[in-house]
Amino acid sequence: MGVLTERLIQIRECPRLRVRPVPHPVQKLDLADGRTLAFTEWGDPDGRPVITCHGTPGCRLNRHPNQKLVRSTGARVIAFDRPGYGQSSRNCGRRVVDVVDDVARLADHLDLQEFAVVGGSGGGPHALAIAAVFGDRVTRAACIVGIAPYDVLGDEWFTGMDPMNVKEFGWALEGEGRLHEELVREDGEMRARVADDPSRVLGDFDLPEADRNVLARSDVATVIRESTAEQSVNGVWGWVDDDLAFTTSWGFDPSTIRVPTAVWWGAADVLVPPQHGEWLAANVPGALARVRRDAGHQPDPDKDVVALNGWLLDGQPWD
Repeated sequence: MGVLTERLIQIRECPRLRVRPVPHPVQKLDLADGRTLAFTEWGDPDGRPVITCHGTPGCRLNRHPNQKLVRSTGARVIAFDRPGYGQSSRNCGRRVVDVVDDVARLADHLDLQEFAVVGGSGGGPHALAIAAVFGDRVTRAACIVGIAPYDVLGDEWFTGMDPMNVKEFGWALEGEGRLHEELVREDGEMRARVADDPSRVLGDFDLPEADRNVLARSDVATVIRESTAEQSVNGVWGWVDDDLAFTTSWGFDPSTIRVPTAVWWGAADVLVPPQHGEWLAANVPGALARVRRDAGHQPDPDKDVVALNGWLLDGQPWD
């Protein structure tokens, strides 16, 4: 059964999940081990490249809701589906560091001699892995509300984390079978919520007001609908493998990063509590820390992309 046929079946089964076609088509890249890597591009096609690592769960369709604003920053944003998400093949047993080989192939395919890299939430550790391994080919890196290694924080890793997230990572610690079973259910419930009201994508999380305000925006709702429909179109294995990778050794040491790196976090974040950002800022050499005192997990759509891309592309300081 082809992917298109499967998508049509899903739409018939849940007509409320209909989404408008996304103007940026998927591109696919064959990898040496036989897997497929899917990606797309946003922002300014003639701009300077920024490779972005989506959150958990997520996919290449997670992007800033105002592409005119992104283009104005001069960023050519290249977004890819991590293995098991969207249209990318699964890479069973992957570690966080294994993203580097995929991005190396992607950068070579696009003839990128150098690029910046950014990751948000679950994409944060992956962006740090790319910065650690690629060396001079990465100009600057940013980790936005990213998690810290579980094996260094121990029980403190969960302090301040919403019970919904604590439960999910508890399933990961129990093993792949339990985690997969629960995330299949979670994915179905998420799709149903988004069909009714995209602002409820996170369900019963006790979110701060700043996060609720961002998720209630109509432009953000469009992105949520499209990414939710796509991220698990071939199953939840990307989500499963992310959670397993986060709760085991990442396969690299953040203290080996030598490129300019920014670490941003929100003081009111209940998905990735502040101690994660604090640890990363203290352990990535020379990290430029930014704490948003009144913010949670969601970036400010109107301000943060300008500040972030200004720094990633030109080293411009932010307020």
